[in-house]
Amino acid sequence: MDYNKLADLIFADITDTVDDLEKRFPERNLPEGARVTRFAPSPTGYMHIGGLYAAMISRKLAKQSGGVFYLRIEDTDRKRELEDGVNEIINSLKKFDLGFDEGPFEGGETIYGPYKQSERKEIYQTCVKKLMQEGYAYPDFTTAEELDEIRAKQEAAKVDIGYYGEYAVGRNLTYEQIEEKLAAGEPYVVRLKSPGEAGKTVIYSDPIRGKIEMPENIMDVVLLKSDGIPTYHFAHAVDDHFMRTNLVIRGDEWLASYPLHKQLFDLCGFALPKYAHIAPIMKLEVTVDEEGEHQRKRKLSKRKDPEAAVGFYAEQGFPSVSVLEYLMTIANSNYEEWHAAHADKTIDDFTLSLKKMPVSGALFDMVKLNDVSKEMISKLTAEECYDLIMEWAKEHDENIYTFGTQDKDGFMKTINLWKMSGKKVRKDVGKWSDLRAMFGYLYTPEDELDLQYEIDEKYTPEMITEVIEEYKKDLFLDSEDWFSSMKVMGEKIGYCPNVKEYKQNPDGYKGSITDVCTIVRVAITGKQNSPDLFTIMNVIGKDKTVGRLDKFLAWVNR
Repeated sequence: MDYNKLADLIFADITDTVDDLEKRFPERNLPEGARVTRFAPSPTGYMHIGGLYAAMISRKLAKQSGGVFYLRIEDTDRKRELEDGVNEIINSLKKFDLGFDEGPFEGGETIYGPYKQSERKEIYQTCVKKLMQEGYAYPDFTTAEELDEIRAKQEAAKVDIGYYGEYAVGRNLTYEQIEEKLAAGEPYVVRLKSPGEAGKTVIYSDPIRGKIEMPENIMDVVLLKSDGIPTYHFAHAVDDHFMRTNLVIRGDEWLASYPLHKQLFDLCGFALPKYAHIAPIMKLEVTVDEEGEHQRKRKLSKRKDPEAAVGFYAEQGFPSVSVLEYLMTIANSNYEEWHAAHADKTIDDFTLSLKKMPVSGALFDMVKLNDVSKEMISKLTAEECYDLIMEWAKEHDENIYTFGTQDKDGFMKTINLWKMSGKKVRKDVGKWSDLRAMFGYLYTPEDELDLQYEIDEKYTPEMITEVIEEYKKDLFLDSEDWFSSMKVMGEKIGYCPNVKEYKQNPDGYKGSITDVCTIVRVAITGKQNSPDLFTIMNVIGKDKTVGRLDKFLAWVNR
């Protein structure tokens, strides 16, 4: 077979050479040790938390080494592509402050683009033409029915399933037969003519997993589909080479593809990037049957688990810094210890190490994420909280957004209520959706408010009515010392102003100042415990305070 003649027949329109591409995409001028990493999703579905995890690691490794982190869109599957899927990917990562140095966006296109695989067809075909010229690629006209027959023979013979060796019948066509089939308009794909041999192995040293030995690739995989578009395996090799990627962070499900990918790089004459295979994020699933309770770890599922979607965290109102902080605790086993010793520093100051990444899948723990987020929110200023809450509420909570934008001063008071207890910082809120659940009495419009009163049975309707009616005479909302005024009022109707004194003589009083405040607190918030009650009443205002007192009385005496 004259392979040069065959390559000219198949790729008559391709005039550039691989040498031309090498000049077009030169080596990057970067410091020694700088990592060039990428995030290369397909715009065929929502962003998975595992994708965010991989992107965070890839970006971190590039940035801490003085390298480049770029976005490449693998959009060769046009049938499954979502409308505006690319912008969805870019915007999802922007929300988590994971920006790119290069990519298919304004200001991101450089000489290493285009960054969409659908726009790089001639680059791939140029590389396949070179492989064909060297005898490592051939056109294959095998039909789907013929492939099924080959598979059936392999199953009967109990040998490996696939298109290889004697079963790769397309290898045997002569130039004349190929020319005849082309003239007849028969569809074809272009396959790799693998030089791999059964029984041989390749050895790989993974930065995370250590030394791994695997069988050499012997399969004649498809390089170009019948429409001339490359398969993932070939496209990624060409793109990573000409975009000058030197470190690829990918899930361990790709580990089995390493022998093929190494073979493709070797045959193309490309330097192989370092591959680091990260463990998936897992979930602990609990099932119960007649034999009892069972636990098993499984991957987070797009179909089963809402928390698998990055959008879930935005909807719930987890600050992006909280999610990244938690993911970093998964990524490196020493991060929490480092963070405890460097409380004034951020993730950007931490040096991520591939050697300290988990080999087995880490469990995603929503409880721990919530705790981490409470810690991160506690460190934000009230103004920072306000900005983040408004950004979240604009899309996810109309009432909170309206309150915050129409009465910023009042809203800022509510933030300080749940952030501070005197001079001590509180850690009650882990996500912005907690605000409605925990502090509905602050953020729910009055006409929608349905307080569930947590009132102790020891408080009789008569006691409650007396306290509320007396309190309504002067709410003390303008008082410089509201609590002292409450003590005076309580003592007037038989409540001890001093808790210690009351405990010494409980029969001498109806109760203590604590009981007086509790009755008013339940009337205003529905809860026996809340942040500073005086501030709460000043935030909702005198009229609403009186309205809630009356509503509580009506409920008590119903």
